[in-house]
Amino acid sequence: MTDFFTGTIVISMLTATMRIATPLLLAALGELVVERAGVLNLGLESMMLLACFAAFIVTLVSGSQAAGLAAAVATGLVIAALFGFMTITLRTEQFVTGLAINLLASGLTLYAFRAYQIVSGKESPIITLLPNLSLPLLADLPGLGEIFFQHNLLTYLAFGLTPLLWAFLYRTRYGLELRFAGENPATLDTRGLSVAWRRYLAVLFGGAMAGLAGAFISLGSSVRFVPEMTAGRGWLAIVIVIAGNWLPQRVLLAALVFAFMNAFQLQAQALGLNLPYQLLLALPYAVAVLAMMLGRANSRAPTALGIPYQRP
Repeated sequence: MTDFFTGTIVISMLTATMRIATPLLLAALGELVVERAGVLNLGLESMMLLACFAAFIVTLVSGSQAAGLAAAVATGLVIAALFGFMTITLRTEQFVTGLAINLLASGLTLYAFRAYQIVSGKESPIITLLPNLSLPLLADLPGLGEIFFQHNLLTYLAFGLTPLLWAFLYRTRYGLELRFAGENPATLDTRGLSVAWRRYLAVLFGGAMAGLAGAFISLGSSVRFVPEMTAGRGWLAIVIVIAGNWLPQRVLLAALVFAFMNAFQLQAQALGLNLPYQLLLALPYAVAVLAMMLGRANSRAPTALGIPYQRP
């Protein structure tokens, strides 16, 4: 156990925490905006999985990581638009719609990848990962440079968006209107402002963020694509929003805590810690459940969350 307290191991775990937190934070920030607008998107996992696949295939075929990123965002937007049409315009049950899209994505990505393997003759194709961008001067700081300032573009984007999103939600008129769409949509409607339009924009933003999160999983962490590659990160992002009490700064903290737990269990397995590996794998999810239970008493969930709005 003393191996965990060496400088190299601590820096390695904290660096891994930043990397693991990136897709969780991107997806959770998008979901935060969606839920603040009153829409519960349980299809987040499917958006991430389809975007992950799109980023991998487009990068593989074109050789361009920028094209892969664009494809991932476009995929997230398309699925988000479909989800928005069904839940906002048609007013279908949001819970069921999200689950249905998840099932579609799981089967579709598996079929499409198998089809590509057969057509291309490549059993296990690989791509080049996004390069790390070392920030001048900051990257040379002992310890801190490796932990915070030697990551790829999507990691910097995820952490940089957190304060910007807070400022948008709580310091702008448009952020106030979006929050009203989730708290009291009728009041927004009586002022002649479209509830549906604001919910659509929120859902599309969430889809784009899910696309970036999915792109990171394939372009930022693994050279190969495997079915169900998102491994429940979309569901964990939803839990992070709840554990963060629908506040951007707390969502950031929750994402870092869960990422650290994941980094800890990976390092523990690598060092051969004498604990059942199943327990270590379950550790981040156990923390997530505990956080949900503890935060339930002072929940700041939007009042109209999950309730389709229909003008009286």
